[in-house]
Amino acid sequence: MSPETNERLRNDRLTLARITRTHGVRGEVAATILTDFPERLAKLREVWLWDGRAEPRRAEIRQCRLSTSRGGHAIIHFAGVDSMNAAEKLRGLEVQVPISARTKLPESSYYISDLVGCEVWEQSAKLSAVLLGVVRDVQQVGTPVLEIDVAEGELLIPLAQEICTRIDTAARRIEVILPEGLRELNRPQTSSRKKRARKTASKA
Repeated sequence: MSPETNERLRNDRLTLARITRTHGVRGEVAATILTDFPERLAKLREVWLWDGRAEPRRAEIRQCRLSTSRGGHAIIHFAGVDSMNAAEKLRGLEVQVPISARTKLPESSYYISDLVGCEVWEQSAKLSAVLLGVVRDVQQVGTPVLEIDVAEGELLIPLAQEICTRIDTAARRIEVILPEGLRELNRPQTSSRKKRARKTASKA
């Protein structure tokens, strides 16, 4: 059971990459890859570019290739962008596709964007299900961990099948059976522990 990708859902579109710098003098740009399926970037011919504020705008991709330098980037040449100055104006933009174009995942794998915002309910053999909180984010180091906003602050729950017994992203609901001691491991969480947790999740 795992979240498969760092793709983020924004405005009914998924962000696959973020443009970070120019590449060469002919209008190409380098983009940080934010998907676990980078090969799809090389096949795209039309995307949306978004600055986080205005409406995304369509852009035609003339060519895209994957580079392994600097940890891995996509080198993209957009139609109509033929100089370094023109490419510089694209710095910081997110490269997006419609949510309908995302890759279908195998069973028991989930997009992070589908998990974030789900309600988490604790199941009990003796009591009715209790709402714990809402998924804020997913840490991806070793076993993925759900970050849950709860009344007491934050609860970290491993995304393991024996704990997360039912996940229904369409209903925005996750049912869990918490192992003994898990709550105690999460509380109290001091400022220093929170900082360490944030460093662990910094990849996204």
